Amino acid sequence: MSPVRIGMLTPSSNTCLEPVTYDLLHGTGAATAHFARVPVTRIALDSGADAQFDPAPMLAAALQLADAKVDVIAWNGTSGSWLGVDRDRALCESITAETGIPATTSTLALLDACAAYGVTRLGLAVPYTRDVAERIVQAYAKEGLACTLAEPLGISENEAFARVPEADVARQVEAAAEDTHAVAVVCTNVYGARPAADLEPALDIPVFDSVAATLWKALDLAGAHPALRGHGGLLRSGSLRARVQEALATLRTATGADRTTFRVDLPEHGLAVDLTAGEALGDGIRSIRRDASLDQRRLNTVRWLEQHRRPLVQPHFRGDPQPPQALVDVYGVNAQLLAPVERDGAMAGWISVHSMTERDWSDRDSTAVADAVARIRAALDAAH
Repeated sequence: MSPVRIGMLTPSSNTCLEPVTYDLLHGTGAATAHFARVPVTRIALDSGADAQFDPAPMLAAALQLADAKVDVIAWNGTSGSWLGVDRDRALCESITAETGIPATTSTLALLDACAAYGVTRLGLAVPYTRDVAERIVQAYAKEGLACTLAEPLGISENEAFARVPEADVARQVEAAAEDTHAVAVVCTNVYGARPAADLEPALDIPVFDSVAATLWKALDLAGAHPALRGHGGLLRSGSLRARVQEALATLRTATGADRTTFRVDLPEHGLAVDLTAGEALGDGIRSIRRDASLDQRRLNTVRWLEQHRRPLVQPHFRGDPQPPQALVDVYGVNAQLLAPVERDGAMAGWISVHSMTERDWSDRDSTAVADAVARIRAALDAAH
C-alpha cells in the first residue's frame, strides 16, 4: 500500500514547518508531504495583517494541491487561534466543497488533540505580541479551554519566529505547565516539536506542538492511523485516544449514562489502567480521568471481570462484587455496567458506564456497550 499524500498550505515566510514535517515523517513510510505557499509575513491585530488570511488565496492554493491527488489538505497556520476558530471551520468546509478532499488546520488540530486527551486547562507558549496572545486565550475559552499564558516573546514578524532558540521555547513550555492538563506551542514557525517531545516525560503532561499536531491530524484524516514513535505522545497515541473518546461519547449518549470511561494497559502507548484512556461526561458530572489513587486491577469488580470475562451489570451496589467506596462517596456513582475488552486472550482493559442514581440497565444499554467494545478493539488493533 502506497503512503498517503498530505497537502499543506504554508505561510510564505515560514521556514520551520517543512523541515520539521519531513523530519517527523522520515523513515516511517506513513506519508509524503506536499506544500503550497500563501502570502503571510506579519502577525498582528489590524486589518492589514488580517487580510493575509483571506480565504481566496488559500482556496486557490488548495486547488493546486488537489492537482497532486493529495488525500488531505491542511492549513498549516494558527491564524484561527486569534481570528476565531469558526474562520478555520468555514475554510475547511470551503476547501472540501471545492476539492472533495478532507481538510483541517493547525488550530483545529490542537483543539482535537485537547479533546482526545480530555484537556480543559491548557498552558500556552507563543512567540507573538501580548495582544495576539490574549486574543488566543479568549478564542480558546469559547472552545471550553481555560488557558494560562507563559510570557509571550513579543515578536510580530513571521519569519523571525523560526529564529527563536529551542531553549527559549522549552523555557516557555515549562513556565506554562503549572496546574494545567497540557501545554501547546501555538505557532507553526517555531521549532517546538523537539522541545515538546523532550519535556513531556519530565512534566508528566502532554505537550502539543503546532507542527506535530497538524501532521497528526492530517494523517488521521487521511486514514493513516498514525502511531509514530520518538516524537511525543500525540503522534504515538493521539489517534487511539481520539477513537476511544469517540466511542465513549457515543456510548454515553446511547445509554443516557452520567459517565463512561475506558481503562487499558498498553505501555507502548503510555497507557495504564490506573488512569483512564478516555472519559465522556454528562453536564455537571465530576471527572475521574486523572485520579490514580486506586490500584484498579485489585478492585473487587475488576477481579470479577477478569474471572468471568463478561459484562458486570450492577443496577445498585447492595450485592457483591462491591465497588470501591470512593466511587460512591467521592464520585457519586450508584449503578454501573462494566465490560471487559480482551486482546490476545488477555483482559487488556475494560469499559465502565456510570449512573449517579440506581437504575435498571436495559438490553439496549448492553447492546450499546457491546458496540463500544467492538469499536475500541478495532482502534486497539489499528494502533498496532
